[in-house]
Amino acid sequence: MGKFPIADAALSQVWICKRCKARNHAGVEMCRKCHSRYLRPKRKDIKTKK
Repeated sequence: MGKFPIADAALSQVWICKRCKARNHAGVEMCRKCHSRYLRPKRKDIKTKK
């Protein structure tokens, strides 16, 4: 990932709302912004251009 493994571990423990794209703490059940229940974990791999 990046240069700092501790920072990468903290950033990967984030849930993204599928409705409003807000970042949420890991393990939450509802979005903090729109109160939606459609959450996904943040991607662990970095997408690169081909």
